[in-house]
Amino acid sequence: MRRRQILVVEDNYLLLEMLTALCQRNGIAVVSVSSGEAAVAAIRQATAAEDRADAAFALLLTDINLPGLIDGWSVAQAFRMLNPNGPVIYSSTGGCDDRRAVPDSVFLAKPFRIQDVVDLANSMMREPAAGSESLILRATS
Repeated sequence: MRRRQILVVEDNYLLLEMLTALCQRNGIAVVSVSSGEAAVAAIRQATAAEDRADAAFALLLTDINLPGLIDGWSVAQAFRMLNPNGPVIYSSTGGCDDRRAVPDSVFLAKPFRIQDVVDLANSMMREPAAGSESLILRATS
């Protein structure tokens, strides 16, 4: 059985650490990076090592507003170029511009409960995406 591994892209280091730790406690392997440039490099590296059972990413969780030249929208596009059916979860404190979202993606507004992200990731890795519209989830207080 292929090991589940996700790519988490978040520039808030505290949130990145919490997401990584909780995913790992739930049996999800995580590659965590804090910029779009590092995310694209990780995607390329995983694709180049496709023959390794644990190399490919089962899911992308990316903040939309990242430092540098590559934002979360571009990270998701790079991810989908190499993994056309890979599930994508966007997150941001701002709104969601659906026109830039890849099909069959989910937007999760910050602040969110970290456990909800893990549950959503598990669900998206388990079930194939249906339809071609993005789903917008609003955070609860």
